[in-house]
Amino acid sequence: MAAPRKDNVKELILDAAEKLLESRKLSDISLSEIAHTAGISKGTLYYHYKSKNEILFDITDKYLDEQWNDLVRWTEDASKDTSLNRLVKYVLERDVSTVNMRLHFFYDAMLGNEEIRLKLLTRYREFAELIAGKIAERTENADAQYLSWLILLLSDGLFIHKTLRNDALDVDDFIGQTAEYARLLKQHTPLPQKQSDGQ
Repeated sequence: MAAPRKDNVKELILDAAEKLLESRKLSDISLSEIAHTAGISKGTLYYHYKSKNEILFDITDKYLDEQWNDLVRWTEDASKDTSLNRLVKYVLERDVSTVNMRLHFFYDAMLGNEEIRLKLLTRYREFAELIAGKIAERTENADAQYLSWLILLLSDGLFIHKTLRNDALDVDDFIGQTAEYARLLKQHTPLPQKQSDGQ
């Protein structure tokens, strides 16, 4: 039987780590456990990753790259309704559905993992710019930068309450109502541009 290629081994390691992270914190998982779950030796794991931090970096990149590529692909699909309200609904639903991995990123960042914190902040800015661009293509009735950050902040709040199992909040219904507000927003007449003094 042929040995797995280098890329395949890294994928095995990341998949194993993600599986373990479904029920435990990264700090409670050893590299030996990750290697055992991946079906490889500890030495093979060390060849690819020297620390759990490096594994978390790659999981973070994998997760965020998937979200980025899926959003771009969805908004550029001419066969789909990607109007403003649908865009808002898509982003919120997608963010809330990936709650488990996001908790690990936030947890490590809040515990002082500076590299993860900076990576998350960089990606937040990148996603805010991407979403703002998509909003601007669909309406002139709102500040696209403001609305993009509002969507990202809403998604964070919703995933926290979903994690808390807040019975007072129906997440799906809330997302539907938010999308409806976005639809109504698109129907409003845009505010006139502010003129500079002396004009």
